[in-house]
Amino acid sequence: MMALVFRAVVQLVGISLSLLGWVLSCLTNYLPQWKNFNLDLNEMENWTMGLWQACVVQEEVGVQCKDFESFLGLPAELRISRVLMFLSNGLGLLGLLVSGFGLDCLRIGETQRDVKKRLLILGGVLFWTAGVTALVPVSWVAHVTVQEFWDERIPEIVPRWEFGEALFIGWFAGFSLLLGGCLLNWAACGTQAPLASGHYAVAERQPHRLHLEMKTTHLKL
Repeated sequence: MMALVFRAVVQLVGISLSLLGWVLSCLTNYLPQWKNFNLDLNEMENWTMGLWQACVVQEEVGVQCKDFESFLGLPAELRISRVLMFLSNGLGLLGLLVSGFGLDCLRIGETQRDVKKRLLILGGVLFWTAGVTALVPVSWVAHVTVQEFWDERIPEIVPRWEFGEALFIGWFAGFSLLLGGCLLNWAACGTQAPLASGHYAVAERQPHRLHLEMKTTHLKL
């Protein structure tokens, strides 16, 4: 009994982490704080850049953003990051739908344990893939930012881009998706699935039926 409760808890923790990672990956995709810098001459002005727009934050005016007009005019890391983040969001949503039907707490398909196990494994694999496709663009943009920051060919007077908050959210999202997928796959492969309610009923009736058969045989003798 404790093993079944532990299995259900692991499934819920895995699906919760995966849901959190998916929400954060969607948020990372649209946040404009992938990179930022501020001007030394005007510290009250801060510039940020994301996958879809660039923004300037001023104390007097507030936040002003402008969408990127051309996809092909973007740097390679931003173009590919858009595609990978969309792929991560789609795979994460598909993983939530698939693994949701494989949870033990869901009564749908209760008698088809093999199908529910396969759904959990497939959902875990989808979450793994979503986590990797979220970590790759975030890490790539961070790598390019570090290279440009220490590029000696750029004059020191030119402002340098630094890490924005969205990169850290993206890393957390990717690792949450990976961990959630690992927990779901472990729950599907490393623990014993509970019997369906019909199987419990059959198992409970078998000793009683055997007792009645033995009693009937004794009376005949």
